Amino acid sequence: MSTIEDENGTKILRRTTEYAPRQSWRTWLIGRPLPTADAPHQTIRKIVGLAVFASDALSSTAYGTQEILFILAFAGMAAFGLAFPIAVAIVVLLAIITLSYQQVVRAYPNGGGAYIVARDNLGELPALLAGASLLTDYILSVAVAVSSSVAQITSAFPVLFDYRVPLAVVLVLFVMLINFRGVRESGAVFAVPSYFFLAMMFLTIGTGLARHLTGSLGTVVEPPALEVAAAQAITPFLILRAFSSGTAALTGVEAISTGTTAFREPRGRNAGITLIWMAVILGTLFLGITYLAVHIQAVPSEFETVISQLARTVFQGQGALYLGTIVATTLILIMASNTSFAGFPRLSALLGEDAFLPRQFAFRGSRLVYSRGILVLALLACLLIVVFQASVTGLIPLYAIGVFLSFTLSQAGMARRWWKIGHMAPGQERQERASTLRYQSGWQLRMAINGFGAALTFVVLLVFAVTKFRDGAWIVLLLLPALVIMFAAIHRHYRMLASHLSLEAYGAPPPITRHRVILPISGVHRGSLAALRYARSLSDDVTAVFVSMDPAEADRLKSKWELWGEGVRLVILDSPYRLLLEPLLDYIQQISDQRQANETITIVVPQFVPRHWWNNLLHTQAAWMLRLALLFKPGIVITDVPYQVE
Repeated sequence: MSTIEDENGTKILRRTTEYAPRQSWRTWLIGRPLPTADAPHQTIRKIVGLAVFASDALSSTAYGTQEILFILAFAGMAAFGLAFPIAVAIVVLLAIITLSYQQVVRAYPNGGGAYIVARDNLGELPALLAGASLLTDYILSVAVAVSSSVAQITSAFPVLFDYRVPLAVVLVLFVMLINFRGVRESGAVFAVPSYFFLAMMFLTIGTGLARHLTGSLGTVVEPPALEVAAAQAITPFLILRAFSSGTAALTGVEAISTGTTAFREPRGRNAGITLIWMAVILGTLFLGITYLAVHIQAVPSEFETVISQLARTVFQGQGALYLGTIVATTLILIMASNTSFAGFPRLSALLGEDAFLPRQFAFRGSRLVYSRGILVLALLACLLIVVFQASVTGLIPLYAIGVFLSFTLSQAGMARRWWKIGHMAPGQERQERASTLRYQSGWQLRMAINGFGAALTFVVLLVFAVTKFRDGAWIVLLLLPALVIMFAAIHRHYRMLASHLSLEAYGAPPPITRHRVILPISGVHRGSLAALRYARSLSDDVTAVFVSMDPAEADRLKSKWELWGEGVRLVILDSPYRLLLEPLLDYIQQISDQRQANETITIVVPQFVPRHWWNNLLHTQAAWMLRLALLFKPGIVITDVPYQVE
């Protein structure tokens, strides 16, 4: 224990408590609680960071190609040959976005991604748009990834197709539970399946390319029926629709920039290297899967995924390697939702710290994770899965608008940052909220990269919004402004509350000239007498109040009060309509209306506390309802006097 005495003679005692949380079922479920001092030790290495933060982007290769083929199918199978050129264009876009986000993680090593970049460089409104976009994207990422994983399972086991929704919900809850254990432990758990997926996919693509070069790779045996009739011509609009659907493969690229703080020092460097690894692997897998899918004439279907058709064709049947590919793909899609579970809580915590979301989101749970953000994300994702019946195709139109809006704002913010740096003198420094600005040579090239990336992603955003508007994108276009309005309302509340609580120009609090105490009683017993003794310790001006529904009962209480009431005045309120709270509240309101300046009215409420929690069901809970009603009455203090039954 340490003692500090300030200039005014005020003594401040500071001690560190030895109390540790008790062992409980939570300990068995999510692990032992961690002290705050362990936070620096909960960071992860690059190899684990790739599994945690890149699994969403890597897993999108499982459905990115399929979504391109779904759109091209409107023009018939002859249009499937366009899938590979579209995939190449998407990989070029990936390279531009990766270069931009590498600059973000190095400039903002404390994380936050698009939200922080937009906040520091573009202003509050763009920052809120970026935050709303990312939060929406994270929720949809979980729903899409888990739904896609269930689609892989039902492709191998069609008998489970009717149970896809409950399966998806169970998987979301499982990932939520693992994430409650902390980023380090969840990363260790999810690293193995992530790298198993990479091994199986490179094996599948490598084997497929080898058989293709030797001429032994055929086409899909018994492919699913083409579910969309050929009714459209191949038009630029159709190609743009296919391109925009395929860009779903880029979702998750931004996750590393949001969760930079999870990496070991030096954070920016380690996060940047992991980002490059992810982009190279993602581009390779996406191009390889698309090239082989076109060659084997894979057909997009809700009943069998393109990955299943590819593995079945490459490995010549549904043997061990086929099942290994399906299992690996299913696992990585489940892991993909883990990326959102790593990003959503961190972003919601930042928004909570800035008072745009409830501050509870910034609270760290027993395992040093933002547990409330994890819980909210799981519940919202489960809701989406139920509403859309775990349909990947139904969820995809909602998916990429948010992420491409965040891409655009992040890169525009970085371009603005480079412009500010370019207008500083060499050697000059300027501290901003989340970073330090220093003059750097070559800022023009960096600004050009970010500016071009912002323009390109904005064009993709517009294409996606137009082409997917009727398919459900309008929901997101309405949701994002609604979220921004909600953020602003929450911020306004916190700002108003802070102004009311501020001590600036407050002066000295006015003295209390009179203290009046009102004691509601339900009878004369040990609990009410304990409350009476406490009330008399507060003031000599005490009034007991009893609401009477039976004159005979009132007479009996009057007699007992004359014996036990210690001379305190008693007010009996007759209630002919057998109401309890209403007459009491009306009496308190009358007293409050007559309240003098600097007068305090305290309501001392006797509280009966039974031995077991279920015993509360046997009582009326009148004390609880009275407290709830009095909370919103100004100038009234409410005090509980519990009486425990041993």
